[in-house]
Amino acid sequence: MVPHLRKTFNEAFTANRYQTFLKDLDSLHPGAIAFRVAETPVFADKAFTQKMLDACESIIDIITAPGFKNITERAIPKNEYVPGETPHSHMIAFDFGVCINEDHELEPQLIEMQGFPTLFGFQSYYPEIIKKHFDIPANYSHYLNGYDQTSYLAMLKKLLLDKHAAENVVLLEIKPHEQKTKIDFYCTQDYTGIQPVCITELVAEGKNLFYLSNGKKTAIKRIYNRVIFDDLKSQSGPNSIDITKEWNVEWIPHPNWFYRISKFTLPFIHHPHVPKTYFLNEVKQIPHDLENYVLKPLFSFAGQGVIIDIEPPDLSQIKYPENWILQHKVKYADIIQTPDIPAKAEIRLMYVWPDGDARPHAAINLARLSKGKMIGVRYNQDKTWVGGSVCFFETY
Repeated sequence: MVPHLRKTFNEAFTANRYQTFLKDLDSLHPGAIAFRVAETPVFADKAFTQKMLDACESIIDIITAPGFKNITERAIPKNEYVPGETPHSHMIAFDFGVCINEDHELEPQLIEMQGFPTLFGFQSYYPEIIKKHFDIPANYSHYLNGYDQTSYLAMLKKLLLDKHAAENVVLLEIKPHEQKTKIDFYCTQDYTGIQPVCITELVAEGKNLFYLSNGKKTAIKRIYNRVIFDDLKSQSGPNSIDITKEWNVEWIPHPNWFYRISKFTLPFIHHPHVPKTYFLNEVKQIPHDLENYVLKPLFSFAGQGVIIDIEPPDLSQIKYPENWILQHKVKYADIIQTPDIPAKAEIRLMYVWPDGDARPHAAINLARLSKGKMIGVRYNQDKTWVGGSVCFFETY
């Protein structure tokens, strides 16, 4: 995306350098990185970065509008509504594909968004290791809004803990030590003191929740929530507490925001960098160019159930069309030059929303590289220069 930086990086790259980097990256928590880390970061100049930020601000205008909760009430399945909803989502992720428009220009296109936390811990650790092993220009940073590692981690700790001691805040997941993102949980614990806890390990007494910390029953005052209901239904087991009950805990982010800020919100957004999106039940006539659309279930995660190459019968077989969206396809750019074929890129801007702030703001990011039809492990088997990455933004 920044041709001279790409050329310089690729010319200096060697397989040995990459393996040394991976060994160093793994050394903090050996064996905990359960996903492929790409050979290269992504570089974005000021103009491209600003286009992403402008699109996010347009979406935030909708999220902060007075009627937003009303229009997204249907987004939350009735049996998954959690009491005690916060006024806003403390963390939001916006995923942009690096695309080519009709004028053959690079532009970002929003693919998805989540009122849910992503790798806020690991993405502070991992780019620092990149900078130890590869030459990253001084005027490029993986942070936004003037953050550096010290100020970012101070903000993250305050955001997650608020007024509580670290022992009274838990990162809640399903089998956290078996998750592919467990390295993020361990980095989060390193930086904030918050322990990852499985939902099956919670103990309820009345409306109060506890967990065992070093063999001691410890009260939970605040939950850093990583639980997704789809996973909860299939993995949690009979001993899990019902998180849809009213508990004497604070949530960050509150589970309801996973649904409010999601694919459900896309049809309400009208911006050049957001592809046109429709609720399937509101589509009166099948588009004549159906091959230019993708079909997505509203209540799924990590690309599950997405139909890329749609045929008319696919639409008629949908049982609950109000729970699906039809989204205009975007053309990913084969833009990241690699030793064989170019890779596509997605950039996730990660926003935080501290209490007392009128709006969320961008803090950090992650990127993913792909050579398949979609971003994801299943589409990139046996490929190189693909996987988890980070974007370095031009700052001056």
